[in-house]
Amino acid sequence: MALTLHRIHADVADCLGEETADIPVDENLVDHGLDSVRIMTLLEGWRRDHGVTADFADLAEKPAVEAWAELLGATS
Repeated sequence: MALTLHRIHADVADCLGEETADIPVDENLVDHGLDSVRIMTLLEGWRRDHGVTADFADLAEKPAVEAWAELLGATS
């Protein structure tokens, strides 16, 4: 199953305990409370479920949903 922008957005919102509507896809997720432990949790799930090969540094460099979607090759 391919990773989608919607799935990334929903997973991030769930991880932060927020609604997707409250997290703009172009905003820095650190400003919404995302920390390194949560990034690793998300990454491990995407590796397991979607075969993602990115590493922590890739995601930490640009912590925004749309940046991650591009980096992870997500479909729309």
